[in-house]
Amino acid sequence: MSPELITIAVIIGAVVLFVTDRVSVDVVGLLIISVLVFTGVVTPEQGVMGFSNKATITVVFMFILSAALLKTGALQMLTHKLAPIFRDNFNKGMLLMMVLIAAMSAFVNNTPVVAVFIPVVIQIGHASGRSPAKMLIPLSFASIFGGTCTLIGTSTNILVSGIAEKEGLPPIDIFQPLKYGIFVFFIGVVYMLFFGIRLLPKRPTDEDLGSKFGIRDYLSEIELLDRSEDVGKTIMESDLVREFSMDILEVRRNGIRYTFPPGDFCLQAGDVLKVNCSMDKMKRLKSKARVNVQESMRIGGEDVKGKNSALLEMVITADSEFEGKNLRTVDFRRRFRAVPLAIRTREVVKHSELYDIPMQAGDVILIEVKKHFIQEMKKLEAGADAPFVLLSEDPMVDFKRKKFVVVMAVIASVVGLAAFNIVDIMAGAIGGVTLLILTRVITMSEAYGAVSWRIVFLLAGALCLGTAMKNTGLDLRLAGEIIGVLGPWGPVAVLSGIYFATSLLTEMMSNNATAALMAPIAIAAAEALGVSPLPLIMAVMFAASSSFMTPVGYQTNTMVFSAGGYKFLDFIKVGTALNIGFWILATILLPLLFPF
Repeated sequence: MSPELITIAVIIGAVVLFVTDRVSVDVVGLLIISVLVFTGVVTPEQGVMGFSNKATITVVFMFILSAALLKTGALQMLTHKLAPIFRDNFNKGMLLMMVLIAAMSAFVNNTPVVAVFIPVVIQIGHASGRSPAKMLIPLSFASIFGGTCTLIGTSTNILVSGIAEKEGLPPIDIFQPLKYGIFVFFIGVVYMLFFGIRLLPKRPTDEDLGSKFGIRDYLSEIELLDRSEDVGKTIMESDLVREFSMDILEVRRNGIRYTFPPGDFCLQAGDVLKVNCSMDKMKRLKSKARVNVQESMRIGGEDVKGKNSALLEMVITADSEFEGKNLRTVDFRRRFRAVPLAIRTREVVKHSELYDIPMQAGDVILIEVKKHFIQEMKKLEAGADAPFVLLSEDPMVDFKRKKFVVVMAVIASVVGLAAFNIVDIMAGAIGGVTLLILTRVITMSEAYGAVSWRIVFLLAGALCLGTAMKNTGLDLRLAGEIIGVLGPWGPVAVLSGIYFATSLLTEMMSNNATAALMAPIAIAAAEALGVSPLPLIMAVMFAASSSFMTPVGYQTNTMVFSAGGYKFLDFIKVGTALNIGFWILATILLPLLFPF
């Protein structure tokens, strides 16, 4: 097979894996590198060059700067300042929220920003009598609007700039995208305020968690009778666990409650067990001798929450350590002193075999947790690499003013030096992180944990794919096909076609992978047309980040999907007009702002 056909096969395989989500994006990145190196399409040196690329390194250190800002508690404090505004004037609150989110997302990673706001937005919705479903998609979209405004606003922009530099083109300045990004921001916010919110469902988010997750029939009490086979056995040895896969949430014995008893807890006759179990298994259990199954417990009130436990919802964040794993693999019960009661994954609520369900970003888990461990979970949630966000409890707010001043000074210096071309953005980010570590604002272990290594491996694989397209001439071939169809109408038509193709692809797979695929084609198309590549590069940059029609095209969309109780159709209804509108806007404005 020729190198060109191998590269085409790798592209098709990568697209299929991205769309089906069968394999995590970092593994796809490694697969791309491995196949291209072992087939000789790229050299080993070219295969790993993506790890040392300026774009990849810049993204790594921007993750750490974002984590340092999050650690100061400033974002958490700002979210609570918004709450009274929403109660007084909902539209004013929405405007301020979107402007604030967009402004922050222009300079720091928008994933933790959205993660911090999700639980507060839900609480504001309940307090103001508004459905959180009216607020969470605007939250995600605002982060996308803001991220497009600067080079460092999203890893996609940094990646496209890195690909351009690799091809010998001048680097994109930090505020260069703002010339067009400001139109995206203004039009996007206006559309969401006057039209988008109206298209969103009025679906209430039920505060009765039992009703919300449909677990009313999944918690019961079991009394062990004298001659029960489980008497005298530890929990792990009992048939209740081994045969019926039950979670024992509590044991009541002689008036004493044992919440979340350990596996070596020995069962005795007369013990009353609170268990989580599907109805099918409960019916089988009723036929089992010497076990008394009581009526299903009432959910949503104090009857289900013991004195020592509480019900919480937790949403899996983008790039969480939970992604692609199940609860058994992450040792969920032991690590978090919690028991899962139900999982809402995409549009389906699951109640059985919870420990075997592979987790995805955006999945919401209903858990019962020991009350004294909630603070530990909040501390973990406050970290930049938090695997989840708690939806049912107030986020921990601990504003560190001195550290906030230091972090903001460092970020402002990095941005200012880059804006005036005094210090390269990569060098500035590295220097800024070094200063934060030396001043003990953030530790080295926290810095390592702040990096989304999934994105790093994806970027390396995507850059390797771009090299393969260059080596085989595939970029020129694909660019020639586009020019053959759209070229007779001029470069503006080619720009419009590239934007449209990029926008559609990013709705189905990773925005970074889409950018890495389309950027070399755009550059090759500019060379073939004999025009400046900048407007075509900008078309790829903005289109790859403009994902509004599906919950899978962008990380923040995925995070709010289940948290807001949305359906796939909700994104199509509110996002289609945005995608079409921005396509038309880009076709008109990009050639004017960045002439050919």
